[in-house]
Order: sequence, then C-alpha cells, then structure tokens
Amino acid sequence: MRHGRLPDGFGVRIDPRVRAYSGGRILVGGSPARLLRLAPEAAALIGDGYLEVTDPTSASVARRLLDSGVANPRPRLLPAPEDVTVVVPYRDDHDGLVRLLAGLRGHSVVVVDDGSSRPVRLPADRGRCRVTVLRHDRALGPAAARDSGLRAATTEFVALLDPAVVPRAGWLEVMLGHFSDPEVALVAPRIVAHEAYTTVLGRYEHTRSELDRGRREAEVSAGGAVPRVPDTALLVRRRALLAAGGFTGTRPVTADSDPAADLCARLERDGWRLRYEPAARVTCDHPVSFGKWFARKVNHGAAEAPQARRTVAGPQQPPAPAWAAVAAIMLSSLTRWGLLGGVVTIAAAVLRLRRAFIELDNPAEMAALCAGRALTAALWRLASAVCRNYWPLTVLAMLVSRRVRRIAVTMAVADGIADWYTHRDTGGLDPVRYVVCKRLDDLAYGTGVWWASLLSMLAARAARRGRPEPAPTPPPAPRRAAVLTCV
Repeated sequence: MRHGRLPDGFGVRIDPRVRAYSGGRILVGGSPARLLRLAPEAAALIGDGYLEVTDPTSASVARRLLDSGVANPRPRLLPAPEDVTVVVPYRDDHDGLVRLLAGLRGHSVVVVDDGSSRPVRLPADRGRCRVTVLRHDRALGPAAARDSGLRAATTEFVALLDPAVVPRAGWLEVMLGHFSDPEVALVAPRIVAHEAYTTVLGRYEHTRSELDRGRREAEVSAGGAVPRVPDTALLVRRRALLAAGGFTGTRPVTADSDPAADLCARLERDGWRLRYEPAARVTCDHPVSFGKWFARKVNHGAAEAPQARRTVAGPQQPPAPAWAAVAAIMLSSLTRWGLLGGVVTIAAAVLRLRRAFIELDNPAEMAALCAGRALTAALWRLASAVCRNYWPLTVLAMLVSRRVRRIAVTMAVADGIADWYTHRDTGGLDPVRYVVCKRLDDLAYGTGVWWASLLSMLAARAARRGRPEPAPTPPPAPRRAAVLTCV
C-alpha cells in the first residue's frame, strides 16, 4: 500500500557499508544483503552517493533505494513540533514523571494513570506543558494506557514516552524529519543510560542494554538488522497506529505477548515504513544491583518468548541463508568430516554466488565477501541458540558428552569476544568481565524464554481440558480527571 511519493527536497544517502560496482549501476548491501541493478540514468542521479528528490523520476529512484535498504533517508523538511502530543503511560512512578515533565518544554502532554494505587499528582515544574490526566479505574497494562492516550490525542503525531525516560536536546526534531516521508508510521530513538556508571553491571548495560539498538541507523523490518524496537520511547503517526489497532490490536494482551513486536509486524504488513534513528536519544535508568538486573533480563526474555521460539536464535540476531546454517553446524562440530563438509558447502555457495555476480568487475571477490558475511551471521545465530535461547538443553548435553562441552565452551568464549568487539565503547569493560556479564545476560534471558514458554504450554493444556481462563473484559473508556495548564 502506497501513501504518496517523497516530497521535493527529500534526500537519501547511500549506506557507507554498501559497495558500488560497474560505475555505480550495481549496488550490493543492505540487511539482508541484496544486489540492486540501476539504469544508467538512475546511477547518474546518485552521483557521489547522495540523491535529492526534485521530480517524479528522482522520487522513484529514491524510493527504490530506500525499499532496497541500501540507502538511508536525509529529510530536510519536518513537521512542526506543535503537531506532536506526548503520551505518558503512568503507574506509581511519581519520581519518573516529575523528571520527565521537567525535561519537556512547551509540549501538550497526556498522562494516562493506569490504575495507580494513588492518583497521579502533577509536579509544580511541568516545563510550561499543558498536561491532561486520564485515569483507568484498574490496571490494564501499559499497552492499553498507550492506546487510551492515542485516542485522546488530536495531533497528527504522538510521542509515547515511559516515565523512566528523559529526552535529550533535539530528540523530537531529529525524528520528526522522517515523517516528511508519507510512508513512515513509526520512528524509534536510541535509548541510553542517564549517566555513566562505575560498577561492572552499569558499564555493561551502558553498551549492551536490551533497550539499545546500537549506533547505526536502520529500517525496522522483520529479517533486517533491527527487527523490532522497544515501546519505551516512540514517535508515531497517530492515524496509522489507530488504523492498525493500536498497541493491543484485536487480541487481548497477555503475559505471553509482546505488544511492541506485534505492532511493528502489523504496521509493516499494512505497508508502512518504520525507522530506527540513533541520532535522537532518550536516557533511561538501568538497574545496577545484580538482583534487579537479573530479574529485568528474565522479564525481557519472557516478553520476547514468542519471537524467540519462532526464530530459534532470537529476534535480534541477523538472518542467514540455509546453506550458511548448514555450514556453520558442520564447522562447529569440530570433527574432520564436519570441517570438510563445511568447507565444501562454503565453496559451493561461493561458486553459485560468483555466477550471480558475473556482471560485476570482480565477481569472485564479491562472492567471497557475501559468503563470509552469511557464514558469520549463521555462526552468530548458532552461538546465540546454544548459549542463550536453548542453554538448558546445552547444559544437559554437556553433562553426557565431552565433545559437546568443548564445543559449547568454545562457542561461549568466541561469541562473548565477538560481541565485546562489536559493542566496545569508551569506558566499557575489558573482554574478560564483558564475557562473564554476557553469559549471565544470556542465562537470564533464556530462563525468561523457557519460563514463559512453560506457562504458555500449561495454559494451552488447561484450555484443551475444558478449563480455559476467563476471557478478558474490554478496557473501559478512560475518565478525564483534570486538564491543567502551567503558564
């Protein structure tokens, strides 16, 4: 479904990881990787890697580059900040709400009190914001609270911010620019720590939080580098979300569901584009005590259990072709025949890719590069499955097999070192402590996945035996409690 062409003045920049061949007529890159052939006229429009939309032809080329994932948007026009309403789902987090409102300046804010034990009390310092409070008589969950705020807002765009976050300067303008593309429905910022931590867990979370999607901008799409984003902080096109059913959709939100992932899937299915913009940042507190940190990781695994079960290695792992998965399993066996089979599989894939890249200046080089990327992704997925999602099965296998113990330990160390190298940052942990924290992180995440899966299985068995859980009642309409304006 198309919603309109790109406006004049909209720009796109070829991703720096994309390789150009044959005078720019063939582009190879994106996530998942693909080969894009351009007509000579289209290649001439790109020039030094930047294309500005000036007419229908350039708009069509820019759209194709964006759809292929080989270019990133560079909008120059942006809607007015007055077209944005901030919605805050609130439940017994007064300190967080005070901090958030103090960080907003002149916005229209809707606070949805989701059945707090004590009604929300607005602070004196509201940053010149016009604050509207809605209240649910009982707790319906953050997803229902966000939907109530969406329905109460009247502006074209809505920023959904949890009380635990504080936006940094320029966050809104950076994300608003993406909406000059009429097909964009959702933009997510990067979520980083409020402050630099000195503890081991704090420094680990600074670079490896489950809320942080990294330093590289990307399209949010299934099978891409960023398959989903957290709902902690989002900027959305209001009519698109309402048409898609909001966060709750048509099905009730349960402990086994992930409203953010379901929302992304529904918007993508409806033809909307979703973006992750790391230049826009909001800060969030991270737990630094081991108990709270471990519990948060367990809850994160439980929330992603449906996606983790469907994707084997987890929703955040890069995709890999079937041949690469077979080669990775063979190589990981560390046996003579396994290594030989893996090498043969890789060689066959390189030859096949070379035929596909025959039009390039150096098809063998490109084939080897693509095969290497695919194999790396497959090894990463395999290590994630062994050490993260399916660690209980790995432990059982290690108890009875020395070979499995050797393979599992090798994967655990190699995966940890590779992850440290990928996410290394100034002031971060050394490799040894990082690997230890990563393994504890995976242990907690896998525990959450298995616990949520067990509860889901027991609930399904109870339903089959004729003892289904009572159907949830539809959420009542929120009651408007107060409209307060700070001058």
